[in-house]
Amino acid sequence: MDFWFLEQEARLRYLPNTKRYLYKAMDWSPRCLGILGARGTGKTTMMLQYLLEHHHGSEKALYVAVDHPKFQNLSLYEFGREFSSYGGQTLLLDEVHKYDNWAGHIKTLYDTCPDLQIIFSGSSILQLQDQDADLSRRAVMHTLHGLSFREFLFFESGVSFPVLDLEDILRDHVTQTRHILRQIKPLEHFRHYLQYGYYPFFLEGTDVYGLKLGQVINHVLEVDLPLIKQIDLRQVSKLKKLITFLAVNVPSKVNIQKLSSHTEISRPKIYEYLESLEQAKLLLLIKPRQTGYKILSKPDKIYLENPNLMYALSDAINSGTLRETFFVNQMGNSISPLPQKTSSMCTARQGDFVVNETYTFEVGGKNKGGKQIQDIENAFIAADEVESGFGNKIPLWLFGFLS
Repeated sequence: MDFWFLEQEARLRYLPNTKRYLYKAMDWSPRCLGILGARGTGKTTMMLQYLLEHHHGSEKALYVAVDHPKFQNLSLYEFGREFSSYGGQTLLLDEVHKYDNWAGHIKTLYDTCPDLQIIFSGSSILQLQDQDADLSRRAVMHTLHGLSFREFLFFESGVSFPVLDLEDILRDHVTQTRHILRQIKPLEHFRHYLQYGYYPFFLEGTDVYGLKLGQVINHVLEVDLPLIKQIDLRQVSKLKKLITFLAVNVPSKVNIQKLSSHTEISRPKIYEYLESLEQAKLLLLIKPRQTGYKILSKPDKIYLENPNLMYALSDAINSGTLRETFFVNQMGNSISPLPQKTSSMCTARQGDFVVNETYTFEVGGKNKGGKQIQDIENAFIAADEVESGFGNKIPLWLFGFLS
């Protein structure tokens, strides 16, 4: 065990102090706790911050990176049993998806070591129900999203703002905006956020941000997806071609045949890969406002998961697509930051999007008018390049305060 405590101490030495939104929002007490999220969003840092704050200097808590080469020849179950037998109380397991049959090992540990708390992290691609139905009933799961614009402002400027509910924004966005403008100029930071503000590693330097993001994308496509989804490595180049094609094309009605032809991926596989790329937090698939079988298979619009990915994968940024990507991402991440929150989003017949089957939104620039939504109840304009709004015209950046 000495080796792993030394490894842990080395990781704690340079740990940042700033904490993600989920750190304080979630309950850390369950006996089995899982944190899923996209690569680079800060899962490892959050686990280590918890260990440092609650267990530093104690041998009763231990962090282990399961993808460490030295761990590959160890039994996760036997390791946990030994740690528990010597008085260990909290075992933090990072990158569990890199370990074969990890869910079975954790389930058995949970059942045989009642005094041991297990906290694990894994890729957002993981579908726990598919791994082990029994573990899914035992583990309390949380998802860590990338930085919201609100969080980015705190990380970059140190100014802290509360999370806003969607209803608060729609009901009184003028007052909410006024409070924020007293402390900061959002438009000054907004373009920075769109280009390099979604992943916390921007704090390591914006000059290397693009390089690091490229490494994240490659790791997901070359390692995570083949490992978790059993995608043949020979298909990775086609996946790269698919996501690059989507990055440089403005979202419009999805043409599966065109995607299949361009990427040389069969139509059935296109659907499968699109879903996997969404689970990997590289794409956002927006379905039409309808019911039936088609809505389960074919998205109406496809976006990259966040604006930073647009800058990483395309040299020509379409401003309209950039705005819509930001809106869909921030609205989507506000949907379920905690397990008890639910919501929905789909494309609209009039306007761009319908949220919660109630609110219609048109996303555009500062001169965007309301002609497309003028006869629709509960309809709003999310306008870019405006500091404050009026009536049903709301600053686009304000939707970045939803999480």
